[in-house]
Amino acid sequence: MGPFVALALNGFREARRNRVTLLVAIFALAMLMSTSLVLEVTVGTFDRVITDVGLGTMSLMLVLLTIFLSSGLISREIERRTIFLMVSKPLSRGAFLVGRLMGNMLTVTVLQLLMAALFFLMMRFYGSPISTAHLAAVGMLWFELWVLSAVGFLMSSFSSQMVSAFVTVSTYFAGHLASDIYALAGRSKSDGIQALGKAVYYLMPDLSRFNYRPHATYYASIASSELLSTALYGMAYTGVLVALAVILFNRRDFR
Repeated sequence: MGPFVALALNGFREARRNRVTLLVAIFALAMLMSTSLVLEVTVGTFDRVITDVGLGTMSLMLVLLTIFLSSGLISREIERRTIFLMVSKPLSRGAFLVGRLMGNMLTVTVLQLLMAALFFLMMRFYGSPISTAHLAAVGMLWFELWVLSAVGFLMSSFSSQMVSAFVTVSTYFAGHLASDIYALAGRSKSDGIQALGKAVYYLMPDLSRFNYRPHATYYASIASSELLSTALYGMAYTGVLVALAVILFNRRDFR
């Protein structure tokens, strides 16, 4: 357990020192602060604008950061030749991979908490009410980041950083369009297209399930059972991807 925690903390420290992480954090904070400028030209949509801009900026920056950190996991270790040192240790490859995943997600979680704190402080400053839908939007974004990080880790376990980043970005867009693809394919008269649409829907993560920003914008109520179901879906999908990543990583030959 000790080496596993050390790996996670070491990954957190490396990501924290990374200049890209710092730049993304600064840019995200600046974008959140710019909400006040947008609000100057809005009339009657005050609460909606601050919610849309704040949560949208938070989501975009954290998704980009997650893709960057997860897709280059193994590539950076190989370039620095540290992977050969790690695979020679008694620590299993699976523990090494999961430890790195935890370290990256610790970095993303800390940044998300900081952004969320700033976002809620801005809402309180402008007198906008904070509802459970706002908390749900932030919380479900965290589960979405877990899924994206797992996709990046899976791809980085056997491919290059560019390929991993491309596939993870493609998965992000396809995941948010999965339900639309399924609906459009169902309207087709071709059995092949219908089968393809169903395959995409069931194989790709349905990332639209994690998007509760519209609920926060309109202060819509959300059933607790729905949130629990979405959270379990995210963790289950993440678990499957991490298990596949460990299997592929164990079979990889580092020479």
